[in-house]
Amino acid sequence: MSRHSALYVGRVRHHRFRPKPHALSYRVFWILLDLDEIDRLAADLRLFSRNRFNLYGFRDADYGDRSGRPLRPQIAAILAEAGFAYDDGPVRLLTMPRILGYAFNPLSTYFCYRRDGSLCATIYEVHNTFGEVHSYVSPADGANEPLRQEAGKLFHVSPFMGLKMRYGFTVVPPAERVSIAIDGHDQDGRLIATALSGRRAALNDGALLRLLATHPLLTLKVTAAIHWHALRLLAKRIPWWPHPAPPQQPFSLGSATTPHAKGSTQP
Repeated sequence: MSRHSALYVGRVRHHRFRPKPHALSYRVFWILLDLDEIDRLAADLRLFSRNRFNLYGFRDADYGDRSGRPLRPQIAAILAEAGFAYDDGPVRLLTMPRILGYAFNPLSTYFCYRRDGSLCATIYEVHNTFGEVHSYVSPADGANEPLRQEAGKLFHVSPFMGLKMRYGFTVVPPAERVSIAIDGHDQDGRLIATALSGRRAALNDGALLRLLATHPLLTLKVTAAIHWHALRLLAKRIPWWPHPAPPQQPFSLGSATTPHAKGSTQP
């Protein structure tokens, strides 16, 4: 039986433009998990498990409200509360798996489809290093072309950026390739540009074993890189922003945009 779940192998790039330029780039891979396939994957793969230790793993409590409750009904509840016309179609999560029991995902993205295969919405679940989480929910309107969305920044991610910003998303949903580009603008223009992109690969034990060799201890390296680059920004005397309280609501609404005109679409 064919799977919608897959691996995506690629790279993350980040560039800060002001007040002093700073850039980083590193190789990474993600796992695209159809939420209806996780148990079958865990049964079929020796190196992947759900909610127990393995070389690679998925733990429900890492996502959503982090209660450990199944994610699918959580996502459906968010979309219903946000007013989206979602009919319980497939939900596919692009994320980094746990590796040897450890994971930290700055960004995990849910692609929420209708039963007819059209894309209904995306949910960008953002985690910071302070143990907090917030999601940005944006309409997709079934678009097959690259999605363009925007959202006001409400969640503290880095002490080197304030909250008075807007995010612009340009997204190619998972197919043979996937990409998510995020531009952050403040009152003075574009401040940051971040992009992740990857090429699809089959999800099997052989591929997982090869990735352990080509991307050793990936999730630990991501956390180490965040702190290393924070030290470099301190050395560049980038202004420091205090840590505000997280939003009271677990998610906020974004909007769809077009290349020619910006504006919200009704979900």
